This record gives sequence, C-alpha cells and structure tokens, in this order.
Amino acid sequence: MSLMIASPTHSLPLAPLLQALGVNRATYYRARIALSPKTPTSLPDPDQEEAAAVASAPVEIVKETPLPAVDPLAPSRCRVPGRALSPEERARIYAHLYHDRFIDRTVQEIWATLLDEGVYLCSRRTFYRLLKADRAHPRRPRAPRNYVKPELLAQRVNQLWSWDITKLKGPATWTSFNLYVMLDVYSRYVVGWMIAYQETQELAKQFIAETLVKQNISAGQLTVHADRGSAMTSKSVALLLSDLGVVKTHSRPHVSNDNPYSEAQFKTLKYRPEFPARFATIEEARTLVAELIGWYNGEHHHGGIALLTPHMVHSGQAEAVIARRQTHLDLAYASHPERFVNAPPKHASLPEAVWINPPVPKAEEPSALRNAKKEGKSDDRQTTCADSRPSGALPTASSSDTPSRTIGQGIAVLTGDCQSAGTWALAGDDRPGADPAHHSVRGDAVLL
Repeated sequence: MSLMIASPTHSLPLAPLLQALGVNRATYYRARIALSPKTPTSLPDPDQEEAAAVASAPVEIVKETPLPAVDPLAPSRCRVPGRALSPEERARIYAHLYHDRFIDRTVQEIWATLLDEGVYLCSRRTFYRLLKADRAHPRRPRAPRNYVKPELLAQRVNQLWSWDITKLKGPATWTSFNLYVMLDVYSRYVVGWMIAYQETQELAKQFIAETLVKQNISAGQLTVHADRGSAMTSKSVALLLSDLGVVKTHSRPHVSNDNPYSEAQFKTLKYRPEFPARFATIEEARTLVAELIGWYNGEHHHGGIALLTPHMVHSGQAEAVIARRQTHLDLAYASHPERFVNAPPKHASLPEAVWINPPVPKAEEPSALRNAKKEGKSDDRQTTCADSRPSGALPTASSSDTPSRTIGQGIAVLTGDCQSAGTWALAGDDRPGADPAHHSVRGDAVLL
C-alpha cells in the first residue's frame, strides 16, 4: 500500500486493487493524507509565531512562600477594634451554654431564657459561632432518655391486652391497608380487629373504645400494651384510656421483643397459604382476614397455651378440654402401657402466668438464663418464666405457631367505606353468654 501512496498516478482502478490487497478505502485515504507533504494554505500569523516562541522558551520555576493554614473552626478576627469578646466574656458564655439546666435546650431557647432573666451576653449567631469554634465540645450532649423495660404479667383473661397495626399490601405499589388487631395476652384471643385505609389516632381511639365496651371492661381491670407508633402514643388515645381507668404501657424504641405476642400473631396470619401477596380491594382484605381470625380464634391449636385454641381459653373451657384429653390419654396408657417407657402420658397444663419481659434477679440472671436455655424454657414468646413458675408446673411448649390448612367459620364482618365515611368494623366475640344483640351471622360481634 505504501507504493500505491507513493505513486498515486498509476492507471489501475483503485477499488479492485484495494479489494485484492484487503485494505479498506478509508484506511488508504487516511494513510495517504498522513504521508502527503503539508503545504501552507495561508500566510503565517505573527501572533501565533510569538505565542509559539513563548511556549517553547524555558520556564523558570519560582517557589512562592505558602500561605498559613486557616482553621475553619477558629473565630475570625474582628474587623472593627473593640467589638471582639474578651476571654472573660467567652468563658461566661460557655459556662451558660454548658450548664446542666440547658443541656437539652437549643440555642434559641437558651438565648430567650437568659433574656427573660435580664441577661444579655451576645447575639444568637455568636452563640452558634462560639459553639462551632469550641472544638473540645463539637456537640452539646443531649439529655439521655431512660426507657424502662416493660415487665407485664397476665394471670387471667382480660387482664393484659396487646395491640398493634400491620400493613396489608394493596393492588398497586405504595398502596396498603392498615390492619388493627387487639389481642388478649393470656388467652391469645383476638378480642377486636379492624381494617382501614389510614392509621390515625381517631380511628385508633374508636377502635379501642368499641373493643373495651364489647368485652365489658371495668375501670382498673385492664392494662393495654403497644409499641411506640404514632397512633399508639397519641394524646387522644392516652386521654381515652385514662378516662376509662385503663393502664397503658409502651415498648422501648426499636425493641420488637417488648411486644412479642402481637408480632407472633401477625406472622401466623401472614404465613397462611391462602394469604395473598396483595389485596385487590379493601373488601377482599376484610373478607379474608375475617376468615383467618375465625380460624385463629376457633380452630388454631396454639403451642403457647397447651395446644388449646384461643377461644377455649378465653371462654373458660380450658380445664374441661384438658380433662377430656387426659381421659383419652389414660385409656391409651391402659391399652398399651408397654409403649410408654418413662411414665404415663400427661397433658400439659395451662400456664398460670404469662409474662412480657419476666423479671430475673440480677444475681441469678446468668445461671437462670443458662439453665432455661438448656431445658428449652427460655423464649421471648414463652408463656411462663422459669423463675416464676410454681413448683410442679410443667414447662410449656414454644409459642411458634404451626400452620393448619383448615379455614373456620367463626366471624362475619359488616364493613363500610373507611376512607370516605370513617366507618369501620370489629369482630371477635363468640363467647357463651354474650349479648345476642351484638351478634350477626355465625354468632360473632359486629360493631359499626
């Protein structure tokens, strides 16, 4: 190809020649332009020549004295003499800023409080500037908030309730429905539930009030436990419970184990095989949740309450059911005693105490927890405490719920438009002797 470029006047056609050589035409023309002599197309520019001469001249490197480093946190010099704060004034300002009574106050609160007391030290901006300049104290410490671990005990029905709100995914992304559930901790019975579009303190207040009326709760009888959600800690809910004589407690922030029974109940419902990934409408959600709550209350044999259903315990049938089961176990032992090597079969008894965070003496805490773990008695969702269980009581099984594929017929729900009219529905009372006026289809309470 170099010969072709050197003698471009050959008579051979270019295209077949390049094709025979296997050279691209663009490659040929690029090489031809690169090897051809360059001829000036215009007169030289004197300014360009001068710039080229300057650029080719040797450059003398002059070392400049570096500027002193500037501390961004150091206070700037006062431009006008006499305006700067003296060291005594600075010390007085820092003494006020770091005083114990102002440890959890903002700069504006400190400045206004001192001004009300007749003390003016400097402007608010100077307060901020001095705090930034004081590198020994980059941030004023905030007063610690000590949250007490809730230690709650339930020894009978309607003594301790736990409630929470969970999200049910709606038909599209970022849409959801809110499921309110009130649970009796001792019996695991769902005493009330509601599905609404929003999570508000007004709905929470109405939900709690109707549930208390339905269960005939008297003043001083009940403790209601919840986490620290906005609806749970709202002032309207607190005033309602105070007026009705109900004690309220809250979990510690970011500690899910302080509300274990509600969390476990939500998991049991959502792990059912018929629970969908999303609900098309709120009516569909209410219908399915009504069936699941009916199954949970009436047919689910809970591991934390001696494999009884929550309805059996809540309605006072536990002792009769356990006695009937024990009769069948005795008959089985009488028929084949050789099959029971260790001892005759004995049905587990209903736990006498259900704890949220059972108290453990500090001196015995390591050994007690170690022994409880070895014997399988220690669990945040356990129904009894190894230290508080009376002598002779059998250890209870874990409260992890085994899913069943049976759907009960225990609840009917009358629903409304929660978004527009603010109406809502509760379900969960099929106890013997309940008021028939509150019963609807299949004998369950419907409150609107």
